[in-house]
Amino acid sequence: MSDPAKVLNFLDLLGTWDPSLAFVMGGAVVTAFIGYRLVFRLPKPVAGSSFHLPSKTDVDRRIIVGPAIFGIGWGLGGFCPGPALTAVTLGAAGAYAFLPMMFLGMWLGRLAATRSTAVPA
Repeated sequence: MSDPAKVLNFLDLLGTWDPSLAFVMGGAVVTAFIGYRLVFRLPKPVAGSSFHLPSKTDVDRRIIVGPAIFGIGWGLGGFCPGPALTAVTLGAAGAYAFLPMMFLGMWLGRLAATRSTAVPA
């Protein structure tokens, strides 16, 4: 799925829709479901002293805005972070433009999060 044309065709429901990405996502969901079921049967992680699960359940602005920005970038560029790194190794020209902007966006997001949680003096 490192080909942005596949992603863009998956998102084009009224045009050249390509359902193959749904099969990839479905396979990932099934694999993760089975994996989590097996791992949580263990008394503790193989490489740790205990499982560290999130305790917060509230939905805040970051939970809404972050995925929205991710989805917009994914829809416009046709890449998400993992496949973009793969696409660079395959010589995909679009990945060379996408990756620097992705890292810039990650840095700006972290900077904004740090500033919003900083306590004023």
